[in-house]
Amino acid sequence: MTTDPWGRVDDDGTVYVRTSEGERVVGSWQAGAPEEALAFFRRKYDALVTEVDLLENRLRTTDLSASQALSSVEKLRTAVREAHAVGDLDALARRLDVLTERAEERKVEQKHAQEAARNEARDIKERIVAEAERVAAETTHWKTGGERMRQLIDEWKAAPRADRPTEQALWKRMSAARNAFSKRRKAYFAGLDQQREQIRSDKEQIVAEAEALADSTDWGPTAGRYRDLMQQWKAAGRADRASEDKLWARFKAAQDRFFQARNAVFAERDAELQVNAEAKEKILEEARQELSTISDPREARARLRAFQEAWEEAGPLPRDSRDRLEGAFRKIEEGVRKAEEKEWDRINPEARARAEATISQLRDSIGDLEAKLEKARAGGNERKIREVEDALTARRSWLAEAEKTLEEMS
Repeated sequence: MTTDPWGRVDDDGTVYVRTSEGERVVGSWQAGAPEEALAFFRRKYDALVTEVDLLENRLRTTDLSASQALSSVEKLRTAVREAHAVGDLDALARRLDVLTERAEERKVEQKHAQEAARNEARDIKERIVAEAERVAAETTHWKTGGERMRQLIDEWKAAPRADRPTEQALWKRMSAARNAFSKRRKAYFAGLDQQREQIRSDKEQIVAEAEALADSTDWGPTAGRYRDLMQQWKAAGRADRASEDKLWARFKAAQDRFFQARNAVFAERDAELQVNAEAKEKILEEARQELSTISDPREARARLRAFQEAWEEAGPLPRDSRDRLEGAFRKIEEGVRKAEEKEWDRINPEARARAEATISQLRDSIGDLEAKLEKARAGGNERKIREVEDALTARRSWLAEAEKTLEEMS
């Protein structure tokens, strides 16, 4: 009989393995030496050891799921329990017990991780749904709102999954938000279409009136009416693009036809009025030269009347020179008017009386101050002396100005 620490081969070739539960037969060996039999069954044991080593390594170094690990442990446990091998099977069983404990710990860890992941997924999707509901309820920028809603759907699809009831409840809210946004957008554009149709109708009326006025020769009122119509056009808002472009083309064509006809008439009229401009240029030059040499305002006024009469008789001016020539002549009239006012101020009895009264008051005030100054000097009051001297200097200056004014009036 050949023996081994963990098994033996009987004389009849029966191979036994020793375990804590006693010996059990693992095979029979008839073709060779007993040592060969033990070596053969030890190799089978070594194969089991290799499988246990691999499972330990996978559980230690990979993210093998607990359920897969437990399943593998049970398969190996059965293999060890029923193994036709010679070796320390009890040691392998103990190692498998340790692996079972580790797998159970991983099961708890993975359960907690799954719960945390589901909670995180729920929080992520709660945020996505909340924003979708805000977009559905508040946004009025339909293009950006629609783009954001599509992005939120994509974010939902890319987000991790929560538990089934939570997923269903949140998706129900998400779907409701998307539908609510679509309904609001459709309602807005339906109202916008109605509004644009009203604008189109209003602008049709504006264009119709513009076209009716296109051949008018009542230049001033019609030009004013075109300005009013333009303001109405701007205030009306915008119709749909196609109608807006067509109506504007009609409005502009009518307006252009009127103003082109008016400009042609005014250009012809301006050409006829050019002789008037030349006459008024001459009047303007003569008035400047002659009036600049007259010092008597009454004489200047009389001569100005003659120039004014000649100006009126010369007739209307062309548009391109009207403002310049009329403005230049008004400056001459203004110069004569100011000369008359200055002369009146000079000879005005009331003004002369006021000037004389002012001079008298200043002289009296200066006399009083001179008396106060003598008194202050006699008393040696330096501060009072400075105050009175300052007051005297100011009033003497005022008196000089008043006397100069009175002299000019005289």
